[in-house]
Amino acid sequence: MRAQAPITAVDVAAYTIPTDAPESDGTLAWNATTLVIAKVRAAGREGLGYTYADTATAELVRTRLPAVLLGADAWSTGARWIDMTRALRNLGRAGISAMAVSALDIALWDLKGKLAGLSLAAMLGNSRDAIMAYGSGGFTSYPSERLQEQLGGWASAGFRAVKMKVGREPAQDAARVAEARKAIGPDVDLFVDANGAYTEAMALEMAQRFREQSVAYFEEPVSSDHLESLRLLRERRPAGMAIAAGEYGYELFYFRRMLEAGAVDVIQADATRCGGVTGFMMAAAVAESFGVPLSSHCAPSLHVPLCCAAHGAVHLEWFHDHARIEEALFEGAPRPHDGLLAPDRTRPGLGLALRERDAERLCA
Repeated sequence: MRAQAPITAVDVAAYTIPTDAPESDGTLAWNATTLVIAKVRAAGREGLGYTYADTATAELVRTRLPAVLLGADAWSTGARWIDMTRALRNLGRAGISAMAVSALDIALWDLKGKLAGLSLAAMLGNSRDAIMAYGSGGFTSYPSERLQEQLGGWASAGFRAVKMKVGREPAQDAARVAEARKAIGPDVDLFVDANGAYTEAMALEMAQRFREQSVAYFEEPVSSDHLESLRLLRERRPAGMAIAAGEYGYELFYFRRMLEAGAVDVIQADATRCGGVTGFMMAAAVAESFGVPLSSHCAPSLHVPLCCAAHGAVHLEWFHDHARIEEALFEGAPRPHDGLLAPDRTRPGLGLALRERDAERLCA
């Protein structure tokens, strides 16, 4: 019988990393990203988890969740997930609370892998050896030259699809999309993401205009809270264009409501928001029960083993900002080959280690 591994320490830190250029999408602009790192220790091993959030998430981890975890069995990740979500019930389960649980759940799974001497990929069980990644960036703040250089560079590197932001200046979007298509050529799929910037009528019009450039994937054409509008767009979208949303899902019922509404062709989930490894795999099961393909949002290093395990996963997002941060701060961060990402089964747990000295100078 396996011995328990009581949790002996819970730590958290936040790091703010400037972008390499001003970034914006259809509804938001930013010049830095905050990475929250959570660590959980048991039986002489330490697990690492993370989320992209605000320092408020780190403060919640620091002040509310250690009391729930200390002394509890690190092997029992499902029970620890339930304990954490119950402890934060009166704070609201979405938003900051969900991201705090996510970071710690990921750390617990990483720890369990290290205790077992198994990679996260081995523990979850592969459905495939590798997953397609699509290059994601093309921010609305980019001038034409930077847009074409970035997307064209990914196409030249073997990515089979790339995604750009639209919606900041709708009158310019069709021209920007045409520039992107010129840069990537006819054989690479082109995705667009409006981050909910369009009205329903405008989104319908833009879908027809984007069809001219063979856009294959239209993410959040309207707010993802407007399920009826998303369903309408899905029903009227041009043939060959998928409607996608889901990145703001913090709990399982969010995904179920979106799927019951018939709102999307592809549903997204983000393990740094929806409850970590535990929450992501539950979301993947719900998506599979509706027969809807799954894609992951951001945090590519985390999502490689998850998407390789989830039966219905079709691709993951190689988001420029996060890929850059993870390569700089994590030893073991995966790199794409011919547009594919594969988990490293030789490293236990998630397979990542924080470069502490590089991170310290960015401490928030």
